[in-house]
Amino acid sequence: MTDRFADRREAGRLLGEALRRLGLPLGAIILGLARGGVIVAAEAARALGLPLDVLVVRKLGVPGQPELAFGAIATGGRRVLNPGVIGEAGVTDAEIEAVTREEERELQRREAAYRGNRPPLDLRGRTVVLVDDGLATGASMRVAIEAVRALGADRVIVAVPVAPPGVCEELAADFPGLECVVLRTPDPFYAVGLWYRAFPHTSDDEVTAALAASPAA
Repeated sequence: MTDRFADRREAGRLLGEALRRLGLPLGAIILGLARGGVIVAAEAARALGLPLDVLVVRKLGVPGQPELAFGAIATGGRRVLNPGVIGEAGVTDAEIEAVTREEERELQRREAAYRGNRPPLDLRGRTVVLVDDGLATGASMRVAIEAVRALGADRVIVAVPVAPPGVCEELAADFPGLECVVLRTPDPFYAVGLWYRAFPHTSDDEVTAALAASPAA
């Protein structure tokens, strides 16, 4: 397989170079989607000389098939659901609420672990760059976009190293004014991790270390 990224750090550096062409304002902020997206975002923020922060997003997995997401939740109480997956998988209303409650507990735990003494996100009137290590269905990014817009972001840019063809166009159609930067759109796509030579699990400690090493917003 060719054109794979060495790891998340290399992908972040390359993403930073691509974002530099947009001429981002000094008040812009880079938000990494926890967990893996924070490692990519840290490198992009360093390359651009911009502050870094974290946005916690949790996928809502189909019971018995947790990798199949029927929705997602994010910081600020936002939730998006995928009616198509819910219908095909036969997920009941009770299961939706039970999974949501479970993931909300984990989201709150991660918020407390990652943010530490950082103040709450203040995105009013700012340019926000949402970074993840890749897009698959786009469920996590959809709820992230909703979350930052609800928090007052003026301009929202989605930036990822890799995504399937067409996903960014779908996001832009659903969120007018959204900008999207994707380095590679392989076809067939299969999975995000296949496009990295090294794609290890990202720990809470790695997330907190990346945030600690970067200037706060």
